[in-house]
Amino acid sequence: MLKQYETVFIATPVLSEAQMKEAVAKYVDYIKAKGGEVVYEEDWGLKQLAYPIQHKTSGFYYLIQFKATPDFVARLETQYHRDERILRFLTVALDKHAVAYAEKRRAGKAAKNEVKPEAVKED
Repeated sequence: MLKQYETVFIATPVLSEAQMKEAVAKYVDYIKAKGGEVVYEEDWGLKQLAYPIQHKTSGFYYLIQFKATPDFVARLETQYHRDERILRFLTVALDKHAVAYAEKRRAGKAAKNEVKPEAVKED
């Protein structure tokens, strides 16, 4: 049975945009290749870290929500450990309430990104 998970990783800030996209593509492809299903991806961009990690004070944050079997998470996290570009990561299983919240959050984000017509001012 597939469960829904959410993983966030922090990549080193010395990567170029192309290198960051390649790192993200590696993990998305890995999830798909191992029978998982990517539900949602979100690039959080470059952010300051709360404390230095490997002498870095910032990092690229990226979120991936996916469905996979429970034993898959350990294999994914092994891939993160082996990748020198990844400073930190966290993977959590989502219960039905978290899944509902994530869907609501995505719907709200999509609504914000829609272009709203400007209000017409009359003099």
